[in-house]
Amino acid sequence: MSDITVKSNTASRLTVSQIAVIGVMTAVTCILAPMSLPIGPVPISLTNLVIYFALYVLGTAKGTISYLVYLLLGLAGLPVFSGFTSGPGKLFGPTGGYLIGFIPMAVIAGLVIEKWISKKLMCLFGMIAGTLVCYVFGTAWLAYQAGMGFQEALMAGVIPFIPGDLIKMVLAIVIGPQLRRQLKKANLS
Repeated sequence: MSDITVKSNTASRLTVSQIAVIGVMTAVTCILAPMSLPIGPVPISLTNLVIYFALYVLGTAKGTISYLVYLLLGLAGLPVFSGFTSGPGKLFGPTGGYLIGFIPMAVIAGLVIEKWISKKLMCLFGMIAGTLVCYVFGTAWLAYQAGMGFQEALMAGVIPFIPGDLIKMVLAIVIGPQLRRQLKKANLS
């Protein structure tokens, strides 16, 4: 019985190359997410695009870990959130619900991508479903924190982002599998 436990624990450990790729994806998030375009209380950022790529490259668990490390870096004070901001004020401020909402988005989209990686339409549906959950978290938190009605928060934090988010999903569907293949070929995935 102890052999099974040892094997199980060994199988769940990360290799050095996996940790390195998680670190690289975290770094990419830290570089691209702060470059945002303020269009109101919620800025346009590339955070979700990087998360989609991380899911293709790393899978659900490691892609989500990469994003969680990014959140912790921002919470600790590194200016990695949109507009080169950081800290608890940003994470728990009006747009923090979207930052937190990216966690279930990553899990939902990642599970679908892992199961149907070669079926582009299914991957798109997975990303849409995950993004809808993120929108709900973000909109509810924005409405609460900014004293807005839900419809007003929806107009400020979701409606203007739908076309861009769909473009990001398509980019991920086209580029993500290629990145995954290249990393597998280099034994980094």
